[in-house]
Amino acid sequence: MEMISSADMLKPPLKYIYKGESMIKITGTKLNFEREPLLAPFGFKGGYLSELWQIVAALSSENYETVGLGLQSVLWSDSEIFAGNPESVGNSMMFLMTAYALQAARGHFFETPMELLRELVPQVEEYGKKITGHSGLRPTFALNSLVAVDNAAWLLYSRERGLDNFDQLIPEDCKEALSQRHKALANIPLMSYGVPISEIVQAVEDGFFFLKIKIGSDPEKDGDQEKMLKWDCARLKEIHEAVREFQTPYTESGNVLYYLDANGRYHSKEILIRFLDYAEKIGALERIVILEEPFPEEFDIDVSDIPVRLAADESIHSVADANTRIQMGYGALTLKPIAKTLSLSLEIAKVAQEKNIPCFCADLTVNPIMVEWNKNVAARLAPLPGLKIGVVESNGHQNYLHWEEMKSYHPCHKAGWDEPKDGIYRLDDDFYAKSGGIFLPSEHYNSLLK
Repeated sequence: MEMISSADMLKPPLKYIYKGESMIKITGTKLNFEREPLLAPFGFKGGYLSELWQIVAALSSENYETVGLGLQSVLWSDSEIFAGNPESVGNSMMFLMTAYALQAARGHFFETPMELLRELVPQVEEYGKKITGHSGLRPTFALNSLVAVDNAAWLLYSRERGLDNFDQLIPEDCKEALSQRHKALANIPLMSYGVPISEIVQAVEDGFFFLKIKIGSDPEKDGDQEKMLKWDCARLKEIHEAVREFQTPYTESGNVLYYLDANGRYHSKEILIRFLDYAEKIGALERIVILEEPFPEEFDIDVSDIPVRLAADESIHSVADANTRIQMGYGALTLKPIAKTLSLSLEIAKVAQEKNIPCFCADLTVNPIMVEWNKNVAARLAPLPGLKIGVVESNGHQNYLHWEEMKSYHPCHKAGWDEPKDGIYRLDDDFYAKSGGIFLPSEHYNSLLK
């Protein structure tokens, strides 16, 4: 591992050159975080989280200061970093990358947040490789570290430009991709490895009809693919048998549907086909709307012959990656404004619309305010095939120990549209007028920067 001094750790690159009167200059930055414990160990990618760090970052111009929120998930971003370090150490590494980005941004001029992100990503990624000692650090790790910075940049941009509505933030060339205006969004709950069947049934009885099911378990922590396959088959059968008879008015078939997330745990097409053959045998295959990231992202294979719609998520770090996955046969793209920045998500949505590829917004177990950033995008995307309404994943209520208290940090808490009812977010004119409250300050999170 290359040794670097503490001074070099946060040494910003050369400052950028002023380009014109329309540029916004970043004159100052602030940063803090808050640890939020989880109700129980949260399992996916063969690992388990116990807490999630909530990031609070501020950017200042000569006229305004804005605060952006982020959520760190080291396990999701780079499972090797998570497995190779104590949980708090991995979080500390990502937090240092956010701090570095803010140092780099000071004195920088930018015209749009997208431009700022493009400048910061390669610098933060290289810095991350140094402090983790991992030359193969996944680009998603850097993107995850930049979410709070990107959100603060969008809010600063909106203040400087006199904008106060999410529709006004959408670039002209992205508007067609986000042209819907849903009155209802289905909340996708997350069924991770440890969620008991009784809770899954209760969720369906409560109105949730599109279940995100984590597969790819490592039951004996030995990486054995056959054991994984056996566990996944048993898990799918158990869930399918428990919910197969429930009906819903929000899907074309009337059935409860499934969204499977493998997080790159399947190491061959043959293993995945065996899993899907089993799904067909038990009558569950037709319920699978999307299967997300079955293979490690370095697998450059054609997937057009897979009998379900595959979605790309962690493997997309850029517009070029999105185009590559579409060419490989992926039939859906996962947008994560709350995990890979709003800036990149808008660009990917544009590419998907041009190629007629459906998109949807997935969660990273974010706090209630960050859910609104996701909802603003999801409310404007076309529904997934087989569904009658839009969807957005939000699983914080299932996983945070202090979720009820966290809801009170939302500036529009108890507005009605901030919480799902019977599994559905009802989006009225007030939601669109206030853009989910993302332009309004949160007294709690702002206080962390004082």
